[in-house]
Amino acid sequence: MSKPLLIAKNTEFDLNLLSDWANRHGCITGATGTGKTVTLQSLAQAFSGIGVPVFMADVKGDLSGMAKAGSATSKMQQRLQALEVDEPKWQACPVTFWDVFGKQGHPVRATVSDLGPLLLGRMLNLNETQGGVLQLAFKIADDHGLLLLDTKDLRAMLQYLAENASEFQTQYGNISAASVGAIQRSLLTISEQGGEQFFGEPMLNLDDMMQTDGDGRGFVNILAADQLLQSPRLYSTFLLWMLSELYEHLPEVGDVDQPKMVFFFDEAHLLFDEAPKVLLQKIEQVVRLIRSKGVGVYFVTQNPLDIPDTVLGQLGNRVQHALRAYTPRDQKAVQAAAETFRPNPKLDTAAVIAELGVGEALISFLDDKGRPSVVQRALIVPPASQIGAITADERQQVMQASIVAGVYEKHIDRESAYEKLTGRVVASAATSDKDAGNREVPTTATPPASSGRPTQPAQQQEDGGGIGDTFKSVFANLLGGGGLRRKDNVVETMIKSTVRTMGSQVGREIIRGVLGSILKK
Repeated sequence: MSKPLLIAKNTEFDLNLLSDWANRHGCITGATGTGKTVTLQSLAQAFSGIGVPVFMADVKGDLSGMAKAGSATSKMQQRLQALEVDEPKWQACPVTFWDVFGKQGHPVRATVSDLGPLLLGRMLNLNETQGGVLQLAFKIADDHGLLLLDTKDLRAMLQYLAENASEFQTQYGNISAASVGAIQRSLLTISEQGGEQFFGEPMLNLDDMMQTDGDGRGFVNILAADQLLQSPRLYSTFLLWMLSELYEHLPEVGDVDQPKMVFFFDEAHLLFDEAPKVLLQKIEQVVRLIRSKGVGVYFVTQNPLDIPDTVLGQLGNRVQHALRAYTPRDQKAVQAAAETFRPNPKLDTAAVIAELGVGEALISFLDDKGRPSVVQRALIVPPASQIGAITADERQQVMQASIVAGVYEKHIDRESAYEKLTGRVVASAATSDKDAGNREVPTTATPPASSGRPTQPAQQQEDGGGIGDTFKSVFANLLGGGGLRRKDNVVETMIKSTVRTMGSQVGREIIRGVLGSILKK
């Protein structure tokens, strides 16, 4: 049964967002300082109150106040009197803090393999040729069971391919050393921006985000994004990856009484800036498809022109705060925003947008038949949690009491492509130079360029020399002799991570193919 969520109010109407239409997506737009953050907080608390988990990025640091109960300040009392509503029951939301850098929240990680070559190529800003080489690296690694978990695995794999390109050319195609070098440089740039901490294990389990507390309220997952926002491509690709993960993770549910999860995409213009046409098409496809999984996506940005028309047309629930028409582009944005609403004969929508005060907005939600309602001018109902940031000590207390405390803090570096390739170098060096017992073990992750392949026994060299024998020798330790043996004391977290990384080929193809292939032409 649908549940009405009171979001805004004027003298004539209570403006409710209906829970059974919440997965038809929406947007919150408006100039800086007009009240978008409080609207976002009110929506998130309303969803949490009916048991819907929420994910949001905190780009300014003030959404952390949701973890603490609000209070009846003088300004709050004035707003409640203007709305003619009773004082709410002040209460905090159940909150889980996350942080890619692991400082202001629990670490968030993904494996290189799980992200896939196309999303990673987008993050690295690769051209078509470089993206093709990256695809080959993933393909060869997958074919031979080499796990690409973190950036050192990918570097080792790329270096190995470059030094042995002729060995793979016949089956996989050309591997340009220049393209490999460009990818390596882009990896270095991303690592300097914090990507090194994002890639690895234990990988984020989305089930840990989709939780409810003992009172049936959905957890509000807040990603600390003030530092992450300094790396726009990392930020936007990370959020797009999360949407892809949600699609791959959740079953089809069709129309439901309330969403399984609501995803707020703040600073949404970063997703669309300089995006090629094929990317925009795929984002539109994601927005359409993920609705059937019961996920509502809400874009938050300053200007409605930041969202392409093809995506904006998918957003049924709209909250428009004030826009300042100081420039011709601003005036165009005001007119464009006004034209996207269902007209109200009592309002000059374009004129009102420029007149709205702080905390005031034009509202149009879907009605009980799924139609956009007539636009209304209203005041946003304030949240019951604290408006503004909590202290660092209060944040730490929330993190220590979290349901995932201690699950993601310890980084796991298990045997993967880097260790396999490095071990192969050690074995090759020992065979070719037995007298160099005191020689320093090479630190490179690739075999010596002069050999082009690991050293083989004499009889094996006599039996054949084709590319099949080359692969057999190069990847022999993966196919037998305990190359992938699991240690007896592997922890449960590692087992779960392994299952997620290698267990479902279908899932991998979905994330790389259906939703991850955002740059494929």
